[in-house]
Amino acid sequence: MSIFKDKVLLITGGTGSFGNAVLRRFLDSDIKEVRIFSRDELKQDDMRHALQNPKVKFYIGDVRDKRSVDTAMSGVDYVFHAAALKQVPSCEFFPMQAVRTNVVGTENVLDSAISFGVKSVVVLSTDKAAYPICAMGISKAMMEKVAVAKGRHLGSDAQTTICCTRYGNVMATRGSVIPLWIKQIKSGQHITVTDPSMTRFMMTLDDAVDLVLYAWNHGKNGDLFVQKAPAVNLDVLTKALKQVYNVDTEVRVIGTRHGEKLYETLVTREEMAKSIDMGDYYRIPCDTRDLNYNKFVTDGDDTISSVEDYHSHNTTQLDVEQMKKLLLKLEIIQKEVCQKQK
Repeated sequence: MSIFKDKVLLITGGTGSFGNAVLRRFLDSDIKEVRIFSRDELKQDDMRHALQNPKVKFYIGDVRDKRSVDTAMSGVDYVFHAAALKQVPSCEFFPMQAVRTNVVGTENVLDSAISFGVKSVVVLSTDKAAYPICAMGISKAMMEKVAVAKGRHLGSDAQTTICCTRYGNVMATRGSVIPLWIKQIKSGQHITVTDPSMTRFMMTLDDAVDLVLYAWNHGKNGDLFVQKAPAVNLDVLTKALKQVYNVDTEVRVIGTRHGEKLYETLVTREEMAKSIDMGDYYRIPCDTRDLNYNKFVTDGDDTISSVEDYHSHNTTQLDVEQMKKLLLKLEIIQKEVCQKQK
């Protein structure tokens, strides 16, 4: 019997890469219904025609508009909150739009879930929320704070459980670098690289879904979950991609863009000091101290000074062959390789 048997799941931002990956995982299960909530009617229409599945229900709305969230939330058992503004340049130029969607929108989703007695909400975040330097990362960090604060306030015996997941670069999702480089290779252009020594965590969409399901299954109110992941530097990634496509495309270094880091952090030093190693995952429980500032002024934590944050420079580093194997798992590349072989 499936743990989702006869249950209703709502995915905010469900027309994105994550929503599609979740649907692939659940459509053949005994789940009762999956609700896709987003403001993009074209993507919903495309998805509806592609799936033709009565288990999937579509709701037009915006997380900024709580009334539309409430309409989709009624009767829901579980929520995966993936709706967000994620493009770094867009958020830099329009930071209040990021705040309205990523912060206020998240509060709307959580308040609605609590009001309707939803059993569990998993909020999806990003490594850019750890030591954020860009508007997108800052808004996601505030999103995490909102979710953790709501979970802390609800407590351990509440009807609704709220927890977060934070993950790194999900390969081949919209706006990521791999589809851009594939496009450049196929069109005969040079590959544009910001900094060859820059590192990024590498995760597949299936990894992202696994992380959310792990958090759903193990999370307590206010928890943050991180999946341990390998990383690769951009030099190795370009070499692996060129070998997969069997090309000798020129690589041009264009320099680090505004809002980019040399490496990404998945767990900060402060979080590592209280993290719980769950094997393939880290669980970071929320700080349960109350608003008594004496505890913050007089009681410190001397373990933090001896702990290092978990980032893409100090995790397992993939070599070219390992990266090629990971690339060949991607559907976008599998299709290309198969077409070449025919």
